[in-house]
Amino acid sequence: MIDRHLHRSFSVVVCAYTEERWEDILAAVDSVRGQSMPATETLLVVDHNEALRARLLARYASLSPADGGEVRVLANAGPRGLSAGRNTGIAVARGEFVAFLDDDAVAEPDWLRYLAAGYGDPRVMAVGGRTLPFWVSGGRPDWFPEEFDWVVGCTYRGLPPGKVRVRNVLGGNASFRRTAFDAAGGFATGIGRGGDRRPLGCEETELCIRLGRALPRAVLLIDDRAVIRHKVPTARARFGYFRERAYAEGLSKALVARSVGAGKGLESERRYATRVLPAGVARALRDMVRGRGRRRGGAARAGAIVAGVLTTTAGYLVGSARVRRGPVTFASGPITPADAPVRV
Repeated sequence: MIDRHLHRSFSVVVCAYTEERWEDILAAVDSVRGQSMPATETLLVVDHNEALRARLLARYASLSPADGGEVRVLANAGPRGLSAGRNTGIAVARGEFVAFLDDDAVAEPDWLRYLAAGYGDPRVMAVGGRTLPFWVSGGRPDWFPEEFDWVVGCTYRGLPPGKVRVRNVLGGNASFRRTAFDAAGGFATGIGRGGDRRPLGCEETELCIRLGRALPRAVLLIDDRAVIRHKVPTARARFGYFRERAYAEGLSKALVARSVGAGKGLESERRYATRVLPAGVARALRDMVRGRGRRRGGAARAGAIVAGVLTTTAGYLVGSARVRRGPVTFASGPITPADAPVRV
């Protein structure tokens, strides 16, 4: 049960980049403004798209901050990409805590309240939540394994349930103490999604590992009661995207391992690969034998898990070869409006 009298000062950062997601962006902001524990402000950071920024400025210019908090529309002050956009929001955030919500997701009404409840212990530096997929096409494809829900930005099967300590939170549904960025710096550009179309990731993993090094006593939590629902368009429910995203994840993991070392950088991934995925294949094959309901896709799910592992591994090997050819550097230290982006 959460304390209904609890209130902490939260700035919520939503990064946007395309007018194609106009309705999704508005829904994301509405879900923040409808929280049972209101946010201090919503920071809409627009990634090098002046037409979208002007449209959002006009949309929220006359909005009263009295009901649901202020909405501020900002331009990404750094290079194109999600990491620099988030750093822009962090740099100007006025809240004691900074939360992040994807621009194509909506938060449940108690999302912020559950995140806030995790900060009772001063050692807690980050709290994340649970991200559920909303399949636009009408439901999860039979072949799509829950163990690979990270492909579509959602909580995947294999993460421990409840309120648990973790190595890293997941970036689309996460919060940090503002002081965490003073200690460890911000999100590193060059790891996550940038100006190209390749669906890279792992920027929050690298940051969380770096935070643990800067503050060895830091605690990072996931509370699966802090729920958001993430839109999965039809294009991302296809095997082609599944394969592309898995390959990009391998490339990203190579950069993380180069930055923080393979020990920490791949610690959780080893358990996932040696325990969670084999159990997923066995479950899918059992479903194939039983052949009822969603079990009808058992053989395809088993094949998708194997394909996902092989494709991710290939990306990691290619990425490792690339980073060996040149240095990868990460800036650290406090973020200010003048130096918000942390570059790779």
